[in-house]
Amino acid sequence: MISNLHSIAIFVSDIDRALAFYRDTLGLPLIRQGSFGGEFLEAAPHLGVHPAVHPEAKKLVGRETGLTFHVPNLVHVAGILHDRGVTFVREPTKMGFGVMAMIADPDGNIFALWDDETPEDDHPHG
Repeated sequence: MISNLHSIAIFVSDIDRALAFYRDTLGLPLIRQGSFGGEFLEAAPHLGVHPAVHPEAKKLVGRETGLTFHVPNLVHVAGILHDRGVTFVREPTKMGFGVMAMIADPDGNIFALWDDETPEDDHPHG
């Protein structure tokens, strides 16, 4: 039976541009690459970035993904991502559960970035 989630697929129109964005701009570790596209993140679930070749896949390019990346020190990291030209759909915003931002890849696929600690929570635990 099903034992775990292996990967999540994102479809893009330009695989080379997307691989550079996820690997170089976001700094995600690329663990596998081939004609299928690329697979990121060491541990499952992996993020699969695939060329939208078929008509059904093309419909899935440039959408809200519903995916959230945990990003410690998000406010600082957001500054780095701004410097690298990342499009912010929503700037880092303090919420009751931490800090949340929304970014888009070059195709307009939207992801959330989340930090469970707000900047004023930056103190040693213990």
